[in-house]
Amino acid sequence: MKLILDYLKRYKGWLILDMISVLGFALVELGLPTIISQMIDGGISQNNTSYLYRMWTLAIMISIIGVLGTISLGYCSARISTSITGDIRNDIFRKVQSFSPTEFDQFGVSSLITRTNNDAYQIQLFVNTLLRTAMLTPVMVIISFILTLRTSLDLSLIIIATLPFIVVGVIVVAKISQPLSMHQQASLDALNRISRENLIGLKIIRAFNNDTYEQNRFNETNDDYTTYSKKIFRLMMLSQPIFWLFMNIVIMIIYYVSATMIDANTLQVGKVVAFQDYVFHAMYSMMLFCTVFMMYPRANVSAKRIMAVLNTSNSIIDKGNDIKDTNTCSIVFDHVNFAYPESHELALKDISFKAYAGETIAFIGSTGSGKSTLINLIPRFYDVTSGNIYIDHIHINDYSMSSLRNKIGFVPQKATLFSGTIAENLKYGKSDATYDELEHAAIVSQSLDFILEKENGFDEVISEGATNVSGGQRQRLSIARAIIKKPEIYIFDDSFSALDFKTDASLRQALKGETSEAIVMIVAQHISTIMDATKIIVLDEGKIVGQGTHQQLLQTCDIYRQIAYSQLSEEELYG
Repeated sequence: MKLILDYLKRYKGWLILDMISVLGFALVELGLPTIISQMIDGGISQNNTSYLYRMWTLAIMISIIGVLGTISLGYCSARISTSITGDIRNDIFRKVQSFSPTEFDQFGVSSLITRTNNDAYQIQLFVNTLLRTAMLTPVMVIISFILTLRTSLDLSLIIIATLPFIVVGVIVVAKISQPLSMHQQASLDALNRISRENLIGLKIIRAFNNDTYEQNRFNETNDDYTTYSKKIFRLMMLSQPIFWLFMNIVIMIIYYVSATMIDANTLQVGKVVAFQDYVFHAMYSMMLFCTVFMMYPRANVSAKRIMAVLNTSNSIIDKGNDIKDTNTCSIVFDHVNFAYPESHELALKDISFKAYAGETIAFIGSTGSGKSTLINLIPRFYDVTSGNIYIDHIHINDYSMSSLRNKIGFVPQKATLFSGTIAENLKYGKSDATYDELEHAAIVSQSLDFILEKENGFDEVISEGATNVSGGQRQRLSIARAIIKKPEIYIFDDSFSALDFKTDASLRQALKGETSEAIVMIVAQHISTIMDATKIIVLDEGKIVGQGTHQQLLQTCDIYRQIAYSQLSEEELYG
């Protein structure tokens, strides 16, 4: 409830209007039985036509007020519940945007999607029901109870006797439904995860002819989700008929007792009619309120899952300053050590080197040697375990995230494009880029030819998952996105692997002029990509085992020499 109350505070005006609407609804629902009772006992039984017309006019007026109150109640409830859900989704999305890979690993992508969509929707359903019934029920029950006491004290005792049974029933349903809801949402997480894996890895599944295995895996998880859902819906469906049966039994008892009282001339017929309506509205309101309690366990589970995301402390804390452009001239790694969260083994050990503007620093080594890990520390995707990193003599933690990342043009190992046009993807690097800037970035990245071959050129739409462009084209567009930003630091994380040798050579040649005043860092697998680098750093098991130029490392570093001879001939290596 704390989550809901925090968001309800944002809509106090609509909440007040919702309360006023409740009073209007209650007026018609309880006012009409009273008027009908008086029409029967004071008008029909005494043949008083003028009195009947007056009461009939009053009934019409109350009905109009009631209709307006009902419409207003429905509108306010819908508006508040949908607005709260929108706010929750926005807050989750904003929070997730600040997560480091550590927090993503903690929750998992599929679970975050479920919490943003399905869990937020459960809150919407609950709040809508809560606003329509939770506020209405106390008003209806209290007023109905007062009116029943005024009508007949004896009959009211029957109603009082039923309340403990209703309360016990609600508690039992809530106790049963809460663990079922927890299992249902957990199985939905698993269902989304398997669906996502299958859609992403569809080619691999077909290539290895594992369709049956994946289908069985999906069916097993889907059956779990279906089973828990059936149990919850079965519980909800059974509770309402049982309640109606109980209510009908109570009404039958009231009819029996009231018939006896009418026969003894201690109760009038009109009062019986009114009493029946009072009881119906009181018990029906209680039944609706029970629905809120039956929905509460599931909403509570969803709220806890949402709160877990919103209350998660980020492992990467942005407490730096918005440092203006310092014209980056150096990057310094000073005895940096790094271990991944939940890991006791260092992935990087005592890393120290310097890079200056105009230099190209390349990193090479065997798979798992720590190359990508090292460059991920510069934009603070992770924070160092010990040691320091400085950019332009300022510790990177002293920069705000925005200031730090504005300096960097990052091209990841896996080229990612978003749904939208080619121009929109390139403008991720610079939102106000002109056509000339787009064209220049495309020329440098060797992308212009294939872009212009598209029917719509820069306005060509990239499909979901960028399936309408090749791997090499994706890489070149990712490089163009970084170029258009004109950053002070370029980071290429094995970003040339999908390019043919001719395109690779042309691209690297074009980049030289573009990055002449910037620091360029390249992670590479191929010696040919980094032979011309100012400094090559060789990593092995997280440690620097050599650094220098290509020719220097051929003479001094055994690991570099082994990699070099495995890829190129002696003539290519020594020119």
